[in-house]
Amino acid sequence: MAISTAVDLSAVARVVGIKTSFVDLRQSGSTLLPQRIAVVGQGSSASTYSTTKAQVTSAQQAAETYGFGSPLHLACLQLLPQNGDGVGSIPVTLYPLVDAGSSVAAAGDITPSGTQTAAASYIVYVNNIASQAFTFAAAATIADRTLAIADAINGALFLPVTATDNGTDVTITAKWKGLTGNDLKIEIVGGETAGTVFAITQPVGGLINPDVTTALDQIGDVWETLILNCLNTADSAALTAFNTFGEGRWGALTRKPCVVFTGDTSATVAAAIAVPEARKTDRVNCQLVAPGSNDLPLVVAAAQLARIAAIANNNPAHDYGSQSVSLITPGTDAQQWAYNQRDQAVKGGSSTTVVKDGVVNVSDVVTFYHPTGDTLPAYRYVVDIIKLQNVIFNLDLVFASPDWDGAPLIPDDQATSNRSARKPKAAKAAIAAVVDGLALEAILSDPAAIKKTIIAGINESNPKRLDAAVTVKLSGNAGIISLDLNFGFYFGAATLVA
Repeated sequence: MAISTAVDLSAVARVVGIKTSFVDLRQSGSTLLPQRIAVVGQGSSASTYSTTKAQVTSAQQAAETYGFGSPLHLACLQLLPQNGDGVGSIPVTLYPLVDAGSSVAAAGDITPSGTQTAAASYIVYVNNIASQAFTFAAAATIADRTLAIADAINGALFLPVTATDNGTDVTITAKWKGLTGNDLKIEIVGGETAGTVFAITQPVGGLINPDVTTALDQIGDVWETLILNCLNTADSAALTAFNTFGEGRWGALTRKPCVVFTGDTSATVAAAIAVPEARKTDRVNCQLVAPGSNDLPLVVAAAQLARIAAIANNNPAHDYGSQSVSLITPGTDAQQWAYNQRDQAVKGGSSTTVVKDGVVNVSDVVTFYHPTGDTLPAYRYVVDIIKLQNVIFNLDLVFASPDWDGAPLIPDDQATSNRSARKPKAAKAAIAAVVDGLALEAILSDPAAIKKTIIAGINESNPKRLDAAVTVKLSGNAGIISLDLNFGFYFGAATLVA
């Protein structure tokens, strides 16, 4: 008979004690892992801010703290847009980086020339982000025109650049220092027949991205499931640091695996898979692409991550195909990858997108992981890692709980009056309940077969150790649908005439 603990066993005086405790009577044996997003990126060089991690709830908050037009602000514009079409209640935590000591900001210039024959209006776009509209009057001098350009750029807070009027041209400088500034793209729209010709030197010369290690050191025991890297895939040191960190998160004692997302806008498959091909065993890093897009790579990644995170949080069994990402500007039709090219990209460790009716749609979302000769890489698809996160999370909920931590361990065939005591068969039953719950969520398949693999027992050498094991089968996803359509012709029935 179980002994009540409402009154201490050593008590002697007459008393009635009633201990009230909550008992979870929910039938499901699983709980979905709450996803979290960590953003690792720079603020504006002109802003002063703490590098201590901070949770934000709006892009405005990020802008006011780290600078308008900074990588952290631009990422939050995608994850936490003002219209609410972002990650919703999923926590977004920023891990700020500051410019490296010897880093250099990318810079370019705009040089107007020719005679302005008529009044006309213009807009400068930097990676599809618009400046204020500005006007050149007929016969405007070069100095008038450069001043108008600079004022229009500096008046648009969201632009990732600043402008300096030199009287004959306008210097365009990235708002942060480092290699990623070389991804900035400038164009001017308007006044095509009004006489002014613009010579544009695209920003170049950005040098040395910051080290991400100090940011990653702040994560600690928090389970940041999805990490956005605001640097670029050309920064191999950052990718290596993320991979080293992420591998540690797979450890048995840490058990908090994550995926790191970086953007890429390479127009060709060959260029897109160059980095993943050199990192074939990397199961942590994932690049999200938009072939030929003029958006900043970090914007491409953040916009897609907003869609991926929402599904991973609310329906982790579901893949991410055909998720519309309207905030990304696609490249030209000629730059989009046909099926054979997308197949090559996935096999080479790159995610893919498909443009439908002019809108970028998420397609395959994969990590770099594709060891040579492995035709079905275990850690290829991000959705499978999300499923594994949920398996680990649920097993952890069971065995890291007070019910199991420190409980007496006794053999299966031993009688007991101690309701805190645990037997190996209780561990098997707990694992089976998790399996059934995850199978109901379609995260696992064939629960009956999985439960047959469960083993548990008290260690032969250590009576304080419970050993258990289970082999789970992750559910698949409808990524390829093969259908044979057969057809024939209708022939009328023969008719006999009397």
